[in-house]
Amino acid sequence: MVKRIMVVDDAAFMRMTLKNILQSGGYEVCGEAESGAEAVKRYEELKPDLVTMDIVMLDRDGIQASKNILEKDPQAKILIVSAMGQQHLIVEAIQTGAKGFIIKPFNPNTVLQEVKRILGE
Repeated sequence: MVKRIMVVDDAAFMRMTLKNILQSGGYEVCGEAESGAEAVKRYEELKPDLVTMDIVMLDRDGIQASKNILEKDPQAKILIVSAMGQQHLIVEAIQTGAKGFIIKPFNPNTVLQEVKRILGE
């Protein structure tokens, strides 16, 4: 069964890049969100197998959105996507319950390896 992934990032270019990488790896991108608030709402609608979550976004950052998702679904699998220099935010996200992280700009192979690891493939 094909795993379903939701991509969350405020930058359309980053969503497109991640979507292309994930689809090339055989995953279905079942939805996208460009803000933390939208991510929480879409998660409830879509129930994806994994979420890639940007940290720095308007209205609600990725850490708060991850907390909100994990409160509703403690089994949620969240992969944090972060820019260089945001290590303190990555640590906070992992403490919140995120299962892993990738640093922008990212290598497609690294993205797919992390997704496979988190999904237990």
